[in-house]
Amino acid sequence: MKQYVAAMDIGTSGCKSIIVDDEGQVVSSVIEEYPLYSPKPGWNEQDPMDWWVGAYTSLHKAIDKSGIDAGNIKSLSFSGQMHGLVAMDKDGNVIRRAFLWNDQRCAKQCQELLQDLGGFEELRRFTNNNMLPGYQGGKILWLREVEPENYQKMKKAILPKDYLRYQLTGEYCTDASDASGTGFFDVEKREHSWELLDRLNIPRDLFPPVVESSEVTGVVTKEAAELTGLKPGTPVVGGGGDSVIQTTGMGLIREGILGLTLGTGGIVAMGMSQYIENHDQTLQFFCNNQKDLYHVMGVMLACGGSYQWYRNTFCKGEMAEAKAQGLDPYDILNQGAEASSPGSRGLIYLPYLSGERAPYTDPNLRGCFIGMTQSHCKGDITRSVMEGIGYGMKQIGEAILQLKPVPLDRIIVSGGGSRSNLWRQILSDIFQLPVYTVSGAKEGGAYGACLVGGVGAGIWKDLDDACSTMKVMTENLPNPDNKAVYEEMYHIYSDMVPTLKNQFDRLSVI
Repeated sequence: MKQYVAAMDIGTSGCKSIIVDDEGQVVSSVIEEYPLYSPKPGWNEQDPMDWWVGAYTSLHKAIDKSGIDAGNIKSLSFSGQMHGLVAMDKDGNVIRRAFLWNDQRCAKQCQELLQDLGGFEELRRFTNNNMLPGYQGGKILWLREVEPENYQKMKKAILPKDYLRYQLTGEYCTDASDASGTGFFDVEKREHSWELLDRLNIPRDLFPPVVESSEVTGVVTKEAAELTGLKPGTPVVGGGGDSVIQTTGMGLIREGILGLTLGTGGIVAMGMSQYIENHDQTLQFFCNNQKDLYHVMGVMLACGGSYQWYRNTFCKGEMAEAKAQGLDPYDILNQGAEASSPGSRGLIYLPYLSGERAPYTDPNLRGCFIGMTQSHCKGDITRSVMEGIGYGMKQIGEAILQLKPVPLDRIIVSGGGSRSNLWRQILSDIFQLPVYTVSGAKEGGAYGACLVGGVGAGIWKDLDDACSTMKVMTENLPNPDNKAVYEEMYHIYSDMVPTLKNQFDRLSVI
């Protein structure tokens, strides 16, 4: 008899629930959307109850859609948007709308924290990471300063996916990968940084116990079972933060594999087998979903977002043509880019439309095309956008390898951009490595959550066993004929920010 695992992926726009069988095949997937609130510029909030309604509704629909007996679902796990703050009172009620990962209101508190501690290196001693405004820690400091009455009411500070866990099981708990992104977590010890919390006079008991991603944290209550369609007593497994667990769903469970996520933003990530002191303020060093592995990543702010901006701004004709023919506009754009040549005939695109986070953390950086002449055509410009993102990802990959030089043998890509064969080939040629897509990765963090949930339920003995069910969907091998031109273009690209930094700073105040 087949066995199944279920997962909830609590994203910014909606909750996806999926069901996967014991051969790693997705049998059902449903998304329920919910609203985002932005009461002021830079403020982003959601109502945790909206998450819960979206979660139980999508899971119930996924079970109904699959046609399987819910008794054969052996566990439920989670992927969740990271860094958010859900403030809970002593009775388990939400005090206010949750602060999200992209809420920037606590920039002042983060800067003051660094100053009070004596700089990044002192903070790094506790957490091995910088304190970014998106992190939960800065939000707690903001709440203490700006909404002291709510801070006093708060008895638990939990992460978004762990609110779903509480609703399902009545238990407070988090996992090491998600907790790594709070800014108050000792990644080396895989526990909260009690020393840092004491130094900041923040109560230790605000924070829930920490488990590994594949550990069972409780069981589904009778009340939650009625809402979700699960059976009471179904084990609920730790899960993980979305930026980490989506790479587990790509098979990044050992060193030597680089993962590239081509979403609106871009992520470059790799697993590391040992703890390394992270002196690079642009990289994030987190716990992996595998107990003896760490997760290092850098984030590019405008990856697929660059291509989308280019399409929407300069390609109205192609969009109209695609609509008339029932095609994807990107397919038409890719055809034009394919007609260009590697290096876009000397044209470079810098993808800094929103500033940048890695390999430079600088809000003043700007996007631009450099090297344009009368001989360039639209296909060259299109291709340069794809290549510029590839060069930026290579920079982040090299920064990761500076922490620990290891030989890379492959790249696995996911996200909407990975559907483009041309873009995959460009990445393969820039990195001079084979590039693969794998089954399940299109489901994002939800698929990785199913894998850790299956390990927790005993369906697979470990994540190696779970990932062995994955199938290679596409393969792109590097073309050695393109190596020289891409190496030269990459070196020119890498010189651009140091050369233009002063000009970008001057433009930022106009």
